[in-house]
Amino acid sequence: MKVTGQCHCGNIRYEAEVDAATVRVCHCSDCQRLTGSAFRTNVATLPGTFRLLSGTPKVYLKTAESGNKRAHGFCPDCGTPLYATSPDPNPASYGLRVGGLDQRAELPPPARQIWCRSALPWAMDITRIARIETQ
Repeated sequence: MKVTGQCHCGNIRYEAEVDAATVRVCHCSDCQRLTGSAFRTNVATLPGTFRLLSGTPKVYLKTAESGNKRAHGFCPDCGTPLYATSPDPNPASYGLRVGGLDQRAELPPPARQIWCRSALPWAMDITRIARIETQ
């Protein structure tokens, strides 16, 4: 599936091909802290398809619990998280942040959840929480 995306302020724009079957939710404490939320939702790009159309992301190099390093790209102006990838000079694929995609509503529900041991107990089922369509 071809997707386009951007940061909140529009400084950074990108496009890629993604495998819609790879949408997943990560509950790890790093994703919670890096998003300021309960979890992060990602989708994997197909190898070699990610292309920046405008702007230059700032990159934060994170060391995971395993010791592996991940390069996290975000907008230097508005702070929107964009992706995570390997720290190699020419990474093969990217984990795009679903919230930045223009086609996010067209993606299927996540296929899996990972790092559930770190999940906030209420984040595993929010179906009973009151719903209000706008603020």
